[in-house]
Amino acid sequence: MSETAPDLADLRDEYEFLDPDDRYRLLIDLGRALEPMPDALKTDATLVRGCSASVWVYPTRSDDGTLHFLADSNAAITKGIIALVLKTVQDRAPAEIAAADIENALAPFDLKNQLSSNRTQGIPNMIALIRETAARYL
Repeated sequence: MSETAPDLADLRDEYEFLDPDDRYRLLIDLGRALEPMPDALKTDATLVRGCSASVWVYPTRSDDGTLHFLADSNAAITKGIIALVLKTVQDRAPAEIAAADIENALAPFDLKNQLSSNRTQGIPNMIALIRETAARYL
């Protein structure tokens, strides 16, 4: 793998050709590649509600006004899912994030059919939290 993380389109192309086990591995690798989130930020305030695993998302605002999210999960696949979600919004302006069709960007990954329902039930909550965060910065 190259030094730069693959973008969503490259990931989608790769994912399409993988069997289910390799798709799990790809998600796990994505999660491992996430920037480390300090334990001090893993609080009740940053916890995403409605996820079967614990998921934390913490926004930071860059000097240029873009939002950068730190995220983590105690479950490897779930951490990969949040990494995939963040690929759609990371380091973008709040207005761009608020307008992003995250669900459509993730649709080709067909996560609902690829993963068990308890792994995917929190995805709408992750997306809602990201949108609410962007709206607060608008």
